[in-house]
Amino acid sequence: MNILLETVVDSVAAAMAAEESGADRLELCSGLELGGLTPGIGLLRAVLAHVRIPVYVLIRCRTGDFHYRPDEHATHLAEVQAVRAAGAQGVVVGCLDEHGRLDKARMAELVSAAGPLSVTCHRAFDRVMDQAQALEDLIVLGIPRVLTSGGHASAYEGRFRLAELVTQAAGRIVVLAGAGVNAENARTIQEASGVAELHFSAMKRVEVSLPGQAMQAGMGAYGADADRMQFVPDGGKVLAVRAALGD
Repeated sequence: MNILLETVVDSVAAAMAAEESGADRLELCSGLELGGLTPGIGLLRAVLAHVRIPVYVLIRCRTGDFHYRPDEHATHLAEVQAVRAAGAQGVVVGCLDEHGRLDKARMAELVSAAGPLSVTCHRAFDRVMDQAQALEDLIVLGIPRVLTSGGHASAYEGRFRLAELVTQAAGRIVVLAGAGVNAENARTIQEASGVAELHFSAMKRVEVSLPGQAMQAGMGAYGADADRMQFVPDGGKVLAVRAALGD
């Protein structure tokens, strides 16, 4: 089986490296250290100008839970429309209600805003109270794909739950396994779960070195220590996962 590899990127350089290394699809985001946030339209346009494989865009305006205020939901709708106008091939969305269930009404509005774009439900799915019911809700909504670790901290830990979801899906929706996927566990996850698509980052964290007193001026809430790390492209991850799968 040829497993589809979707890689997370946050820059033009990372997108190009992932494509050159054999990625089949990209998820473009910003704020990787925050679990991913909506990228800027300028970045999206630049990425689209440099790669040929499909680019799906994460739509998430903030960190925290997935129960959004009306203004946040309106922001997500506007971002979906902007991404669609810019030429992306897909969007990655997700929202829950106050009871930890999939917010079907809002998800339907996001699907409508996406129009012809492919829609993935992101890992908000891993926060729902009842994944079996949520999977059926996604199918009714016509959403073709769900990104999930099976409700566990990693796809490896959730590989048997992923297998249950693949069985329940029965070809009606694609189960995209993600969270902690790497060359060491990709084959085990795939064989145990039966998923046909894997999701992982094509980035790595490196330490930044700045001269003199520069590092004393912290740029964020976590202080200067957080500024010492940044993400850079790592196409080798894609090559390693592909090799581990034997593709």
